[in-house]
Amino acid sequence: MPEKPPTIFVVDDDPSARRGLKRLIGAAGWEVETFDSATNFLAAGRTDRPGCLVLDVKMPEMTGPELQEALAKMSCEMPIVFLSAHGDVRTTVRAMKHGAVDFLTKPVDAKDLVAAIRESLARDAAERARRAACTAFTEQLRQLTQREHEVMTFVIAGLLNKQIATELGISEETGKVHRGRVMQKLRVESVAELVRQCAVVGIRPAGMRERPASSA
Repeated sequence: MPEKPPTIFVVDDDPSARRGLKRLIGAAGWEVETFDSATNFLAAGRTDRPGCLVLDVKMPEMTGPELQEALAKMSCEMPIVFLSAHGDVRTTVRAMKHGAVDFLTKPVDAKDLVAAIRESLARDAAERARRAACTAFTEQLRQLTQREHEVMTFVIAGLLNKQIATELGISEETGKVHRGRVMQKLRVESVAELVRQCAVVGIRPAGMRERPASSA
């Protein structure tokens, strides 16, 4: 099923600000939803939708930075553009440190806001693509046999077929077969690509077993 088009979620307790932002953002061609509080935004259950937040800083009940913290605890990585009527350096630095795309001062310049939203949507699309790729790779990993998984961990450690065969007590030819099946099942074209994919999903390279020192 194709993913829904992105939505710009405007959260601001000022009705006139919400109306103005909705017109401005809508005129740029994006779908817009507005909320008069951070709690109402959370209650609407939109945190899994593609898009970004245009978020006022000072609001009753829950402030913009508090909503940012709440979303982080939910592992929601929706990009945020903050808006504030008062330039607060401390708040700005904190918001940016926690991943905000931009911090704009009201009354906001239309070009600056549109540019910040475009950057936000690009970040959101890239992150969603990364998560989708991780999910697909994880599913492919389930197709590996236990032996193929073992071989894979030695491959990403940089071992050659002969070394892998020695480590696992199998013939070099058998090791080559397993290696080929790993590459085929995981749909990767190179060891470098396999290393990158494994790193993303947290698979660590195997370590070589210590060998007893040979007697003189």
